[in-house]
Amino acid sequence: MIDKTATIHQGAIVHKDAVIGNNVEICAYAIIGKNVEIGSGTIVESHVNIQGPTKIGKNNHIFSFASIGTDPQDLSYETGQESNLEIGDDNIIREFVTINRGTQKQDSITRVGSKNMLMSYVHIAHDCIVGDHIIMSNNSSLAGHVKLNDYAILGGFTLVKQFTHIGCHAYTAMGCQINKDIPPYMVVSHHPTRITSINIEGLKRRSFSNSSIASVKRGFKAIYREDRGGLLSDALNKLEAVEIGNEFIFNIIDFIRKSKNGILRGPTEG
Repeated sequence: MIDKTATIHQGAIVHKDAVIGNNVEICAYAIIGKNVEIGSGTIVESHVNIQGPTKIGKNNHIFSFASIGTDPQDLSYETGQESNLEIGDDNIIREFVTINRGTQKQDSITRVGSKNMLMSYVHIAHDCIVGDHIIMSNNSSLAGHVKLNDYAILGGFTLVKQFTHIGCHAYTAMGCQINKDIPPYMVVSHHPTRITSINIEGLKRRSFSNSSIASVKRGFKAIYREDRGGLLSDALNKLEAVEIGNEFIFNIIDFIRKSKNGILRGPTEG
């Protein structure tokens, strides 16, 4: 079903079963496959390929040569298995971005939230869960089953191993290779990759109070600077006892305790 207010270039190919919302613009040579739903106000530039089952929300802008909703790059996937992709609203998806649908290994769905910027050549693999207000810089890539929480920023060429979890407001510098979970608010940089500080600049830009930032600093010091030879569980218990009722400390502790991969620690500087 194509809304009468949608603008579709005569050179575009749109499957008869696709659902195209009001004021959608589909440019020349774009291909919209079966079981694709595109919400109102979304712009699909020339040569974009969107396959389904894929549901795309409102007011997204998808730039040329992006490939959205294609089959998972997973040898266990077989044609006909349940496999879905959902994308929220107000996302900027730049040139040559690739986003694959999910597999039956994990709820059969890949999800991308709202208000994200995915720069050129970003890759989001099958079964990833990407939150809101996220920036993935050029050539950053998520392997399968990665979870990326709200307001995280990945620097260019950041590579994230499968099943890894990156917390909210975390920041990775260019070229990082992430193979362990990253707790909220942390900065990852250097080679070999390690956590070096908290994301003070990012927290300030998002109007965190000075006291909130100070809380995050105390959490960072307890986990990454003090008593490095001791057990992580002991550091968390001590921090929890001192910082009763502190939501930012709780976010860090809860994230670490729920981590299945273990968190990135490694040596720190300064």
